[in-house]
Amino acid sequence: MLSKVISFALNGLEGVPVEVETDINKGLVSYDLVGLPDAAVKESKERVRSAVKNSAMRFPVTKITVNLAPADIKKEGSHYDLPIAVSILKASDQLPFNTDGTVFLGELALDGALRAVTGILPMLISAKAKGFSRFIVPAANANEASFIEGAEVYALKSLKEVAELISGERVFSPVAHRSYDSVRRERKYDCDLSFVKGQKVAKRALEIAVAGGHNILLVGPPGTGKTMLARCIPTIMPDMTFEEALEVTKIHSVAGELSEEGIVTLRPFRTPHHTATTVSLCGGGGSRVRPGEISKAHGGLLFLDELPEYSRSALEALRQPLEDRKITITRAGGTATFPADFMLCASMNPCPCGNYGSAELVCTCTPAQIKRYRSKISGPLLDRIDLQVEVDSVKYDDLISDRPEEGSAAVKARVEAARAIQRERFAGDGIRTNANMGERQLKKYCALSPECEAVLRRAFESLHLSARARSRIIKVARTIADLDYSADIGTRHILEAASYRSFDGDDL
Repeated sequence: MLSKVISFALNGLEGVPVEVETDINKGLVSYDLVGLPDAAVKESKERVRSAVKNSAMRFPVTKITVNLAPADIKKEGSHYDLPIAVSILKASDQLPFNTDGTVFLGELALDGALRAVTGILPMLISAKAKGFSRFIVPAANANEASFIEGAEVYALKSLKEVAELISGERVFSPVAHRSYDSVRRERKYDCDLSFVKGQKVAKRALEIAVAGGHNILLVGPPGTGKTMLARCIPTIMPDMTFEEALEVTKIHSVAGELSEEGIVTLRPFRTPHHTATTVSLCGGGGSRVRPGEISKAHGGLLFLDELPEYSRSALEALRQPLEDRKITITRAGGTATFPADFMLCASMNPCPCGNYGSAELVCTCTPAQIKRYRSKISGPLLDRIDLQVEVDSVKYDDLISDRPEEGSAAVKARVEAARAIQRERFAGDGIRTNANMGERQLKKYCALSPECEAVLRRAFESLHLSARARSRIIKVARTIADLDYSADIGTRHILEAASYRSFDGDDL
């Protein structure tokens, strides 16, 4: 007898329907699984066999053929265990054929228990978009599935409970829908800008960077607070909307890094070690396509401490996602595109000893050593970093001063006001921040007066800037104007924006 059950595969963050077909016929006892399964799916044969027997049901001792269609898509993961088991039970007349329109996802333990699987949220969102509305998933994935409005999700503990639900022997209640506001809590951080003494220029630069979604590079001697400043950035970033939270959660669900809460409520802060490989940053690894640190930072911050210590190939891999806000990964297992709309914050010393340009410390490096050190950061990558800020040592009197520093809450309020201006400005353009503007938006929203053009020309020629750097200065100036509630970009906005490109024109 032939039976069919619906499950889903993942290609990046997009779900693809998979039809699990089972045919049971007379012949030599065999169990064939076809349809381009990977090792985890092939091994499901033994898990399914034991789970069925240990759930007080009969595993057919005959010729069994299971096909995962479409056959040209590679099937990966253990979430096919449950649909395969249900399909076999239906084909052997142990379950009724009333499962049309129901999507099954879950890994089986040998005793029949259902175990959590990764990627539930993106699969359910894709399935709902394709017209499916009834789902059966492991109980451990209930929180993750509860945020999809309009979906009838049954989170069950075992294959036996699944059989009882399908046959009508027991009545189960679907997972109650949860709102994002019910789980979003007040954000608490160990860092706050009020803890950072001095560094007014750096704090101002952070505010501008976050307000416009710009990338920023902090350059200064060791111990000046570059890392602490970077860790304060999430404290001034706007809260995520529900749509943003879902998008971030999908990535972390596929990566298997989702907490028990079931949704990501805080903007990601990823800080990979400088020994991180290109694959770990971009994603992939082996034959399976998985998101890397670049995609896991989507919607949040990617912090690269000691930027020149990263491998050249890893740094150059950042160029395309910084420009396109997405990354396409090609591996033996296929090709997938992941979103990568993150804010980059990097820090570095100005030279190998760290003291070049310091007002207090003496540099012991030769010009050749400094050039060799800085050459680890390519010009095209520097071009994509909008603000390059010099962070100098803090004086002792500033460190022990009782004078209160402005806290993150006050800065965040100004940032959110600037972001609100940008949301209104770009309502019909499909972008969110000034940093995302293309040439069309630059011409439309960033018209410069002759005076501004003259100032920009002098900066362009004196700093030996590229065309991309010129566009970045205009974008930063637009953000500074937004923070000033100014409809037009003025010369003071251009001058301040250009001052954050001094690292480009630093001749040794």
